[in-house]
Amino acid sequence: MMMKKLVNIVVLVPIAIVLIVLSVANRQTVTLALNPFDPADSVLSASAPFFVFLFLAVIFGMVVGSLATWFSQGKYRKRARNEASQAVRWHAEAEKHRTRAETIASQTMLPVSSK
Repeated sequence: MMMKKLVNIVVLVPIAIVLIVLSVANRQTVTLALNPFDPADSVLSASAPFFVFLFLAVIFGMVVGSLATWFSQGKYRKRARNEASQAVRWHAEAEKHRTRAETIASQTMLPVSSK
């Protein structure tokens, strides 16, 4: 628990400081124009402080990277699901054989009554 707090302090505090410095240094308003033929078109443009666009770009990059990683690891998740279902199947079969062996063992251990 203490290690987690230490890692949070060592990692998150510097990141927070950098984000605050970026926000303060880039607070001037800029316009993002999405129409390359008419940059003055207000329908396809957005005005905001520059750090907002920086943060949105970082968040977008993180989401795209996460999705790429998730899709590239799909074959491993499928393999894990298949192996888990096989393990459950083998466990059930082993349990069935154990029960059968116990039944057979209990039947052979019964004393034979002689008349």
